[in-house]
Amino acid sequence: EGEPFTTYFDSKIPIPEDETHSCFSFRKLWAFTGPGFLMSIAYLDPGNIESDLQSGAVAGFKLLWVLMLATIIGLLLQRLAARLGVVTGLHLAEVCHRQYQKFPRIILWLMVELAIIGSDMQEVIGSAIAINLLSVGKIPLWGGVLITIADTFVFLFLDKYGLRKLEAFFGLLITIMALTFGYEYITVKPNQEKLLQGLFIPYCRDCGTPQLEQAVGIVGAVIMPHNMYLHSALVKSRQVNRADKREVREANKYFFIESCIALFVSFIINIFVVTVFAEAFFNKTNADVYQVCANSSSPHSSLFPNNNQTLEVDIYKGGVVLGCYFGPAALYIWAIGILAAGQSSTMTGTYSGQFVMEGFLNLRWSRFARVLLTRSIAVTPTLFVAIFQDVEHLTGMNDFLNVLMSLQLPFALIPVLTFTSLPSVMHDFANGLFWRVAGGLLILLICAINMYFVVAYVMALNHLGLYIGAAVLSVVYLSFVAYLVIQTPRDPTRHPGTEPLATTP
Repeated sequence: EGEPFTTYFDSKIPIPEDETHSCFSFRKLWAFTGPGFLMSIAYLDPGNIESDLQSGAVAGFKLLWVLMLATIIGLLLQRLAARLGVVTGLHLAEVCHRQYQKFPRIILWLMVELAIIGSDMQEVIGSAIAINLLSVGKIPLWGGVLITIADTFVFLFLDKYGLRKLEAFFGLLITIMALTFGYEYITVKPNQEKLLQGLFIPYCRDCGTPQLEQAVGIVGAVIMPHNMYLHSALVKSRQVNRADKREVREANKYFFIESCIALFVSFIINIFVVTVFAEAFFNKTNADVYQVCANSSSPHSSLFPNNNQTLEVDIYKGGVVLGCYFGPAALYIWAIGILAAGQSSTMTGTYSGQFVMEGFLNLRWSRFARVLLTRSIAVTPTLFVAIFQDVEHLTGMNDFLNVLMSLQLPFALIPVLTFTSLPSVMHDFANGLFWRVAGGLLILLICAINMYFVVAYVMALNHLGLYIGAAVLSVVYLSFVAYLVIQTPRDPTRHPGTEPLATTP
């Protein structure tokens, strides 16, 4: 069917024919490569980098296995999202639009939009912090935010030059991250034995509440709700004949292999960051860092009070600390890595905003109007924060945004599991019993973790009014989650005006 408007699929990328029908072809894998790497950027955004460096500084190498587990869970969920896109030819938001009644659909859209705003704030502020570090503090936060907004627009119109070039550009940004954080890794030389123990021994010796919260934070930072919507849309950019089951099966296979490679790369980059901070700054006090910074005549030594409290770091202080210990080059290279992370993730965030908006609301706007609207929705709150906050006090906001995003997770996971399990949507490609049970348990686990996270966060605020407000909101929230679980989506074939889902293009 000819689409009357496009987001960025002006042309679909053809898949080369393989006469031999061998079980694996590098040419085909190459043709399918792209969407997974764009999706993997959500695993490398500034929010993730911050949770990596904090888990290294707070728990040393002990939480690496949590990061690995979260990445594997993320991979399995992305597989479901990609399959939905490949089999139906529609992305998750479009399927929601067809399957849910109007009221739940609008609430669902608002929730996903909230998640996108939350992650976008982290990404834009991450970029602004990087620009602040690179300009030696000359460009204030709000200046960095304005620069980031402007250049995101410039980058978004890059896809006029073709999808492959755009995907290559994202590949370049991921390469920059790998090189910059890899440089820090080589400079700091983490203990390899501890690294392997942390990865493969799922245990956390002498861990208390801060370490537990850090572990929960890792899961919240890695698995992003809007990323399911994004991935299910990106896979539509390849030419797959949906009438031919062999082609659909093949597309599913190659997209899964590509996602594995992409998430493996993002996992290695995350390990670089965790281990650098685990090796250099685990169990350090503010006084230790203050001394080193003062001796290296760093302009930032006043950031760290001269006391015996455990060092607390964020993206900004992390860069400063690296600079004090390993020379100014480490600081600037760190900032370049953060800038690449922030830039790439604001762009993919804008894409998910577009897909979500046009899918849920069935919008038929011009492309520029859609980008403008999705950007303004996400960026206005960020600009306010940047104007009224200084760089040193953003960490509290980051924790709040992580809570906000982990709360939105069920609104991506439940629809994706529901739809991929429905034969009326997926035909022969519906989930088997194993995937349904495993997926259900996974979603339960993630929701339980998130509830813990929220309770811990609200308890720390110490205010009765906030407790009551949180309790009321929790009841509303849990009832909507329950509604999504119980609600059986309508069968599109029985509703006039909606065509069956798995249509041949």
